[in-house]
Amino acid sequence: MVTAEEVREEHRRVRYVQFLVHFTSNVIMQGNLPRSEAEALVSAARARILDLFPGRDETYDVLYSRRFERLLDNYTRPDPAARAATMLPFPDPRPR
Repeated sequence: MVTAEEVREEHRRVRYVQFLVHFTSNVIMQGNLPRSEAEALVSAARARILDLFPGRDETYDVLYSRRFERLLDNYTRPDPAARAATMLPFPDPRPR
């Protein structure tokens, strides 16, 4: 039989997960972070959520993976190392 204390604890963990997802989403949307930093933030949030609900990897993927992926695609900027590549111009093919 489930006790009232166990139910309260479950609700507390669910509320914390909701806060964590909301907070992480807001930081990504407002932070102008490089993609690698935002991915690290998502990874830390995922690890914490799975600490609270062990063995629920599949549930996390269904509920949050696509949401975070969209946020990463829409609100992050390229990593500085990725922009450091030098583009060499093609020579002008017209005779001089």
